[in-house]
Amino acid sequence: MSRFLEIGIAAAATLLIAVQSAGAQDAAAGEKLFAKCKACHAVGEGAKNRVGPHLNELMGRTAGTVESYRYSKAMAKAGEEGLVWNDETLKAYLASPKAMVKGTKMAFAGLKDEGDLANMIAYLSTFSTAQESADEPAGEEAAAPEEAAAADVPAAPEAAAEAAAVAEPAAGGAGAHFKLGRPATEEEIAAWDIDVRADGLGLPDGRGTVAQGEVLFDENCASCHGDFGEAVGRWPVLAGGQGTLSDDRPVKTIGSYWPYLSTVFDYTRRAMPFGNARSLSDDDVYALTAYLLYLNDIVTDEEFELSKANFESVRLPNEANFIDDDRNAERNMPIRRSPA
Repeated sequence: MSRFLEIGIAAAATLLIAVQSAGAQDAAAGEKLFAKCKACHAVGEGAKNRVGPHLNELMGRTAGTVESYRYSKAMAKAGEEGLVWNDETLKAYLASPKAMVKGTKMAFAGLKDEGDLANMIAYLSTFSTAQESADEPAGEEAAAPEEAAAADVPAAPEAAAEAAAVAEPAAGGAGAHFKLGRPATEEEIAAWDIDVRADGLGLPDGRGTVAQGEVLFDENCASCHGDFGEAVGRWPVLAGGQGTLSDDRPVKTIGSYWPYLSTVFDYTRRAMPFGNARSLSDDDVYALTAYLLYLNDIVTDEEFELSKANFESVRLPNEANFIDDDRNAERNMPIRRSPA
């Protein structure tokens, strides 16, 4: 008998107890903890696979079986040997993923606090039908036929007409040749026009401190980049590396290589957290940028506040080693009148 099957049998014996004690677990607290996982996992309506598989219907699911997700060989084998996710197996895995499934792709170090583990499992259980069925009172089951009957009532004629109007294609667009599309609105252009130049042009209003950024970093970034920017596995290193650029294997970080702070702000605002881009407010991005400066010893005060007003006063150590592209001024540079 495989050790995963043994774990499953032992878990089944405690299932009723686990359901009865669910009230002691805090799903709301688990939702906050899940912020550490959003970079790689999605859960809830419309959830799709990211770096890791989606976590809908997790409870009672055999490990390594989410459709269209490419698991590690270790996780696929664990599922074949009988690993099924439930309170006990999930608790063991979340406490130390690599210890339970050696060779897993999951880079997360694990949750060490018993309360955090219980709360995380309580939160994930809310997205599993099996758990909801176990907790659902009989009265709600009796109401189901009436709800189903109500769902069969045909839509009113007015609603059907509105739906048809929405589905009907427009007679013609604004395009000069194919008559497709329409001019973008000012609001749509503004939503895309978010780049920030090295001179600060494009910076939004906002502010954030090092201390605020530390909290955000722990919740959204540390699972990939490490608690102090040292990186987990092969994820990018964000801090350190000063004095290594002339080495055979230089460590290129914000503090050792990047020339402009605007790049840090712009990229974080545009693309982070990984898998949940554009979810940060402008104040959040200022705070995270301030914390990254702190991790690289560019600022040393935990109360330092970065804002639009003082942003341009912060200079990264390697800025002077970047020069303008002056190839066109070279005497032997071929002059082309048109591209290509």
